[in-house]
Amino acid sequence: MRVGFAVVRGRSMEPTYVDGDRLLVLYGVRPRVGRAHVIRLPDGPDGPRPVAVKRITRAVGDGWWVERDNPSEGVDSWLVGEIPTADVLGVVLCRPRWPSGV
Repeated sequence: MRVGFAVVRGRSMEPTYVDGDRLLVLYGVRPRVGRAHVIRLPDGPDGPRPVAVKRITRAVGDGWWVERDNPSEGVDSWLVGEIPTADVLGVVLCRPRWPSGV
């Protein structure tokens, strides 16, 4: 296990997380239903997709069903199917807030 940061890009997790939010992530842990995770999405028709933040909603088959908080933006399991456990990289611990000027 290790702790690191991830930066949100896009609007798929609004209103929970917005573009530019920095998230503290615990990598290398078992997925947790109901929590936001950093995941690797499968490649799309136009090539590789970036690592993304999505919410795990349930275990399915040999993997996990992930969804976006904003149903009108982004990609999730409704479009790409289940995500293998190996592609669930880490669980979001929190969105740190620093005082202005730090």
